[in-house]
Amino acid sequence: MSDEDARNAEHAQAMRALKAQREALMATKTDSETGLLLVHTGDGKGKSTAGFGMVARALGWGRQVGIVQYVKGKWITGERQFFARFPDQVRYEVMGEGFTWDTQDRARDIAAARRAWETSLEMIADPGLDFVLLDELNIALRYDYLPIDEVVAGLKARPAGKHVCVTGRNAKPELLEIADTVTEMRLVKHPFDKGIKAQRGVDF
Repeated sequence: MSDEDARNAEHAQAMRALKAQREALMATKTDSETGLLLVHTGDGKGKSTAGFGMVARALGWGRQVGIVQYVKGKWITGERQFFARFPDQVRYEVMGEGFTWDTQDRARDIAAARRAWETSLEMIADPGLDFVLLDELNIALRYDYLPIDEVVAGLKARPAGKHVCVTGRNAKPELLEIADTVTEMRLVKHPFDKGIKAQRGVDF
């Protein structure tokens, strides 16, 4: 047997063992449709992008989706224009007034966050929606525009099969505690540090 044949045989044996381990592990898991709470946070790029990727995945399976944007306001984004092509599957609500440094009006920001949260609760309770994306809700919570206890209670009370994804940096510990999946995006490099502004079709 050549060295290459020996390596191939060793690889096949290792993969058979790995498959057996994987099948044993999967046998301990449930197939039930359990509604998950997912949180994308951290100081790196990709939190909203990952959330919108999940929206696309849900649409691929013919599911109904609700989206509430808490911050971006009147920004025209690629995702907003794209998902407008699916009016029968996507309810897309842009509720924010813009970034806090743009509005410079805390009372106005709080009022906008309150309206967005009420719409979020409506979508979460809607039996016609399978997946709800609450984009940048963490920003509203970071600035205490909404009481964290109220938001936690609303998310915990979601229907059994409802999936909810929350995005935004600085997620509150109380939210992380009740989440099923928490992903932290870590900043390694960013073109803004080299003087490059956000790029259309890549960043928004």
